[in-house]
Amino acid sequence: MTNRDVVNKILAYHPPFPADYHGCDDWKAGDPDAPCTGVVTALSPTVNVIRKAKELGASLILVHEPTFYTSEDGPGWFEDFPNSVYEEKQALIREAGVAIWRDHDHMHANRPDSIFTGVIKYMGWEGRARVDTDTGLFAHFIIDFPETTLGELCRYVIDRIGLNGLRYIGDPGAKVKSLAMVGHLYPMQSRKKRKDGSPVEYSVSIIDTMEKGVDVIMPGEVIDWTVLSYVRDAVELGKNKAVINVGHFNWEELGMKYAADWVSELVEGQVPVTYVPSEDMYHFAEKEN
Repeated sequence: MTNRDVVNKILAYHPPFPADYHGCDDWKAGDPDAPCTGVVTALSPTVNVIRKAKELGASLILVHEPTFYTSEDGPGWFEDFPNSVYEEKQALIREAGVAIWRDHDHMHANRPDSIFTGVIKYMGWEGRARVDTDTGLFAHFIIDFPETTLGELCRYVIDRIGLNGLRYIGDPGAKVKSLAMVGHLYPMQSRKKRKDGSPVEYSVSIIDTMEKGVDVIMPGEVIDWTVLSYVRDAVELGKNKAVINVGHFNWEELGMKYAADWVSELVEGQVPVTYVPSEDMYHFAEKEN
């Protein structure tokens, strides 16, 4: 079995894409046709993940996020200035003898979504999640749980994902019992329309979700001037509303832990499959008293 054979099994597992698909899912480095000696699943192919793959003797790293620092995420560095970090990372990849395949669009095309299914599973929220599809763009996963405080919920999230800490908006003593995993808070339009036919901003649809009773949102990327400002004002008015901001990569990390489960089934034990956490990239400086 080659690295390409494993990826072909993965592509067959996902919904079919058009033949002319030219998105970000592709080979990013290494030899697709080398014998597969093991698979590592990771949210991001960090230097430490590559080193761990070498230590494990794995020849294929399956990742969800970019390898070489651009949104386009081509298989190399194509800018008109040298990048020493890229050069050293490429040397490490060659030394480790690994190939890197990115699986982003296909994972999110799965029904249910492969990433968020894993997040829900390894957060311990299976059986508590419901899908709100009337959100204008993304399907929100809304989780209902026994009443707790926001502070206790933050500590639970930190423990489950393995974070160094997190940023939040809200009163840590506030009582909460529902959380929505929502999309990235870019200043973008949703599919919803107002009565006059004009589009509704995606962030407005999230405010609508919170007005209908959701206590906490956990978004991917954030901007400060829409939903986050709404939540801050709500808190200052004494309302039990909150944002848990774990960061985009941390938010989706457990989806790649889940990927190790289903990839193991696809390869039927012919090669080992290991989840390697990319780990929290953020550290938190403490405020001096």
